[in-house]
Amino acid sequence: MDEVIKQLPKLAQEKHNENKKFFGKLRKKPPKDLDYIMQDLHEAEFRKTDCLNCANCCKTTGPLFTNADIERIAKHFRMKPQKFIDQFLRLDEENDYVLQSVPCTFLGADNYCSIYEVRPKACREFPHTDRKKFHQISNLTLKNVAICPAAYNIVEEMKKIIKLK
Repeated sequence: MDEVIKQLPKLAQEKHNENKKFFGKLRKKPPKDLDYIMQDLHEAEFRKTDCLNCANCCKTTGPLFTNADIERIAKHFRMKPQKFIDQFLRLDEENDYVLQSVPCTFLGADNYCSIYEVRPKACREFPHTDRKKFHQISNLTLKNVAICPAAYNIVEEMKKIIKLK
């Protein structure tokens, strides 16, 4: 898996223009059954992909923390939300709460998340390949294929299945 992760940014860069063109067409005319196709592709990929062997998302990027995430995680730690913010988060350039640093503070050496049961919504939904109205998040998907081997594989399968003119 380490070798796959090491090669992923290069592979994603090589496919970037092709993927960007594909997603441009997809946004203009998404198939009616796109969400069902994506759900099937997502489920098939994650039957054979174990995130614990990778955790590249946790090692290289940080999620956005919503107010609900902050409340839930602070409660888990039995601390006030502001104390949680002060200890673990910062405001980014878009005024969103993000981790102070990556890799994620809550990621263990064994790739397990110490707050898995209460993790942020962004973590629960990553890589967002089974999201409703998938065609609306193509820019996010273009970024995620360089981070997540499963997202890369899903997009490659998607291009084989969905033929756009």
